[in-house]
Amino acid sequence: MESYPVPLRETRIEMRVVNSRFIATVAPVFSVDEAKAFIGRVREEFADASHNVPAYIIGHGATVTAHCSDGGEPSGTAGRPALAVLRGSGLGDAAVVVTRYFGGTKLGTGGLVRAYGDAVREVLAALPRAERVPTHVVLIAVPYSLYELVRLAIESHRGVLLDAEFAADVTITATFPVGRIDDFQSALNELSRGTLQGEIVDTRDAIVPLLPDGARE
Repeated sequence: MESYPVPLRETRIEMRVVNSRFIATVAPVFSVDEAKAFIGRVREEFADASHNVPAYIIGHGATVTAHCSDGGEPSGTAGRPALAVLRGSGLGDAAVVVTRYFGGTKLGTGGLVRAYGDAVREVLAALPRAERVPTHVVLIAVPYSLYELVRLAIESHRGVLLDAEFAADVTITATFPVGRIDDFQSALNELSRGTLQGEIVDTRDAIVPLLPDGARE
């Protein structure tokens, strides 16, 4: 499992090339079905447009499912340049639809390639990003006297406290990025003098927003 950047939320920009209006919409999608649903929704929203050109990438790196379509534009002038820019962005799990309202002036093959590529570049430049991070879900039974210390240790190791059940002890459920779990376990062992150890009960991906400088929130 690896961490990789993904769109944080759906984003849209609009630009004009000569007399044509281009609207680019990008969104996070985590399966082919989600990508198809997003594309269908945008096509329905802009059903009166001259063209709706989709492209998507599911996964990241060597294991991706990618698709594009020219949406009625001449072959190779729309979907391929849109997908090329999407691939070059480094993002995974992303879908984009570039909507065109024809303005009466033909752009030519080269003009179309540039316009569709530029539309995707513009929307990706405006896109807030997140990171898809593999995480461990950890279960810890903590005495009341150590609860606050353990809660602070979870926060300081970039963990998220999901639940705390108060009974004879406090049963905590928390998640941690996979790369942080060993340090947390060491801290937990130290503050409890060797009496506590978190039990990993699940491993799943989480979406972590990124700050503008690329750091995680």
